[in-house]
Formats: sequence, C-alpha cells, structure tokens
Amino acid sequence: MGPLQGLKMIEIAALGPAPFGGMLLADMGAEVILVERKNSQYQAKVPDTTRRGKKSITLDLKDATDQATLLQMVKEVDVLFEGFRPGVMERLGLGPEECLAANPKLIYARMTGWGQYGPLAKSAGHDINYISLTGPLAAMGTPRHPPAIPLNLVGDYGGGAMFLVVGILAAYIEAQTSGKGQVVDAAMTDGTANLMAVFNTLHALGMHKPVRGKNMLDAGAHYYNVYETSDEKYVSIGPLEPQFYALLIEKMGLDPAFFARQHNQRLWPEMKEKLAEIFKQKSQAEWCALLEGTDVCFAPVLNYLEAQSHPHLVARDTYFELDGIMQPSPAPRFSRTPSEVQHGSPVAGEHSEEIRERFEL
Repeated sequence: MGPLQGLKMIEIAALGPAPFGGMLLADMGAEVILVERKNSQYQAKVPDTTRRGKKSITLDLKDATDQATLLQMVKEVDVLFEGFRPGVMERLGLGPEECLAANPKLIYARMTGWGQYGPLAKSAGHDINYISLTGPLAAMGTPRHPPAIPLNLVGDYGGGAMFLVVGILAAYIEAQTSGKGQVVDAAMTDGTANLMAVFNTLHALGMHKPVRGKNMLDAGAHYYNVYETSDEKYVSIGPLEPQFYALLIEKMGLDPAFFARQHNQRLWPEMKEKLAEIFKQKSQAEWCALLEGTDVCFAPVLNYLEAQSHPHLVARDTYFELDGIMQPSPAPRFSRTPSEVQHGSPVAGEHSEEIRERFEL
C-alpha cells in the first residue's frame, strides 16, 4: 500500500505546511503518528483532509513523563518532523541532540518559514510574507494594481511542504548507506526561492524583467493569458510554441498577418484587446467545444468545486469522497505500489492506547 510502506514517522502537531507534508507521506504508505496536545479540541466532526491516514496520540510535551514517552517512541521510528519556531523543541528537551542520541539513524526534519537561523528566524510570519521576501508575490498580477495573492499555495505548500517531503526522503535514502541520521532544515523562504530559479535564468537571458504584467508568463503576453467569456466566466490559453500558436490562429479565425508577430512585445497590449473582444463573443462552454482537447493549450478556468466534475478529472479519479468531503486523491501515481488513503481523519488521541501498546509505553 504505497511505496513508503514500512516507514515509521512521528509528526509533532503544528499548523501550516507540516501537516500537509505528513498527509502526502501517509498517502504514500508511511505510518505517520500525530503527536497532539492533551487538551487538543480537534474532533472528527470537523474533518481536516491533512489529517487523513494518520494515527493520533495525545501527550503533554511539557511533562517529563510524556517527554520520556516521546523519546522512547523516537527509538523505533525512522523520521520525526515538526513545524515550530526555532528553539521550541530544544526548550522541551526534545531537540535534535536528544532525539539523535536516542536514535542515531533518525531523520529530524524541521519546517519553518524563515529557517533555523538568520535575522528573521524567530519572527512570526505567514505564506504571504515568505513569498514577499523571495520574489514571487511581486511577480504576480497586473502593473497598475497591487500584487495578486496566490492563496497560500506558493510558500506554505510549494516552497514549504514539498521541500520538507523531498528533504525527508533524501535524508532517509542517505541514512540507509551511512547508517547516520541528520537534521533537515526546510525553510519556506529557501524553497520558494528555488521555485523562482527559472526566472533567474530568464532574466539573465534578457527574457524576463522584474516588472509584473510585462513578461511572457505573467499576463504580459496575449498568448499566455486569461480571458472573460460571454457568460462572465473565464478561459485560459498558453500556446507558447509556434506550432501551437499557429493552431490558435487557425481555430479562432484570427488575422494571420497581424497575429503572426507573436513575440513583438509592443503589439501585445493591442493583441490582448483584440483577443478579449473575440473571447467575449462566446460562452465558456462554446469555447470548450471549439478548443478543449486540441494543441491550442486551452482550459476553462474552474473553481475548486467545478473542477471535481470535469470529465478529465473524473476519468482519472482525481477526487474522491472521505469523511463527507470531496478531496484530492493521492498523488503522484505508482504502477506497482499504488498509494492509498489508509483511513479518515482521526479524533485527537484516537489511537493513544494502540500506540502505547505497540511501543510498550
């Protein structure tokens, strides 16, 4: 049941991307034991999809007895990950030094916004702050408006949880050779900076300027953009390659003499205006009938509820229902060891007795 079957992990309950990273690991077959506060108010009647597949035990990590309990558990797991500010776990006597002494092969992963050190390390922050500091936020939106906030997907999940998971798995693989564990410092600012790597390259090539709404991939170009339809919905197009762009001209009946100058940036504003007028002449469904499934690089702009019923996503079982909530299925997909959600979201402490028996606590 998943390629990570057999891996045992402890997740110290926290907010933000660490729980999402734990969900991904549990989906791929790892046993993720969620250590929660004894006074946790979480109940399954308000299911949280990022808790799915995990087991829950409640401990008071300020209590010496429960601290000893956690260190006993650490001896028998492969990974511990936490999402507190730097120094919190050390003050509890449960930092890397104590945990690696208990289990020298342990992977001790730390998820923070600013990282374990640096001038901002101990400051509070959220996704919007991390993507502000590293460049993505300034790059999104139109020139005459404030930057567009991309939910909390870029910092928390793209630059945070994904790099946390990559770091855990890389360190675990290395430990199988060296026999030694290590600390993984996963900072959202580091991960988000990495997400911008291609734009450093494009800037060096003279293909991207640090001004939003003026570049190929930030709504500056007419051929990589979003347009409103006659029914006040939206569609997106992205035919970057010349053969796909030529197909767009053909399918939409555009003036080939004018639109052939795809990369003439001086003409982009006028081309966007003309395309906006044309897209307003048909409904979203009509444009789907004409362009969807072709090499025009087209898609309707759907909200997260509409997406659940799109035929392509239905055919791939991209969503499923659990705990009364439609939610995304595990990803990526594996041919021989398919991922599977092990069970729904647990009540805080639901597996305390089972876990204590298993670890002989």
